[in-house]
Amino acid sequence: MIPGGGQPNMQQLLQQAQKMQQDLAKAQEELARTEVDGQAGGGLVKATVTGAGELRALKIDPKAVDPEDTETLADLVVAAVHAANENAQALQQQKLGPLAQGLGGGGIPGLPF
Repeated sequence: MIPGGGQPNMQQLLQQAQKMQQDLAKAQEELARTEVDGQAGGGLVKATVTGAGELRALKIDPKAVDPEDTETLADLVVAAVHAANENAQALQQQKLGPLAQGLGGGGIPGLPF
């Protein structure tokens, strides 16, 4: 008879889970420090967000500012922030995707996949 009845070593499983949690926390911290950009209007408006999606900076070229047409400027700002957030989500998938796969393919609260 096999010692332990062929059951997985619980201590080993717990250690693996703890390491995965540590790796996930480290990746999330790295995302919070990493900045990604998005732009609109051919670069007239640029938004910078963290890998976690927090807006950090917004740059508007003076050429984009028309007092008679603030609606277009608002649209450019929204588009730039949206593009930056898409880039942040791609970075999240790159950094956290493999970890989420190891934790059962998703189902982690707060993660977008």
